[in-house]
Amino acid sequence: MSESKILKKDLFGEIRLSGIAGQRVVVRDARAAASGLRWFARMLMRREATVLRRLAGIDGVAEILAVDTDALTRSFIDGQPLHRRRPTDPLFFKAAAQLRRRMHRAGVVHNDLAKEPNILVRTDGSPAFIDFQLAWCSAGRGRLFRLAAREDLRHLLKHKRYYCPESLTRREIGILDNPSLPARLWRAAFKPVYLFVTRRLLGWADREGAGDRGEHA
Repeated sequence: MSESKILKKDLFGEIRLSGIAGQRVVVRDARAAASGLRWFARMLMRREATVLRRLAGIDGVAEILAVDTDALTRSFIDGQPLHRRRPTDPLFFKAAAQLRRRMHRAGVVHNDLAKEPNILVRTDGSPAFIDFQLAWCSAGRGRLFRLAAREDLRHLLKHKRYYCPESLTRREIGILDNPSLPARLWRAAFKPVYLFVTRRLLGWADREGAGDRGEHA
């Protein structure tokens, strides 16, 4: 692969598919960020690099290949975003739950699994998680970590409810019916502002997830 293909471009830079020594890689480039936000884009990139190092060796998470001040290069995961592949096999969501548990055991919460593009269905039908800019590493896994981990679970269950509702268990339905206090505060006070800024002012259309399907967050 000799040419680069831009996969995403926003105020925080661009993500492009490139080729290095015949291998497909994904590059997050902060140099393309808006000048006033470049420092923030670099901070998010460093956060993602830290997380990918923590998750090294976990199948379903990209491998970090290189990182410098302005660019992060990771391995390419061949697959389609959740909203394009639209999986209906309960085994996919079982495997996604197992991947989530491995991630949490490594001390990482994703914090952005509501967005369907951040969950891939790979060519073999297995799940992968991408875009760890908002993820959080924690050695102690205290109360805040557990609350954030529960939200990772709840967002995966919301996707399962949409694509494979008949396979939900009673426990999973109970989790969906009882969002945490931070989730309720986000939905009531902050999400309307977030949606107004990102979609009306900035024109983003990133398929955040349940909100695009008319569901409650």
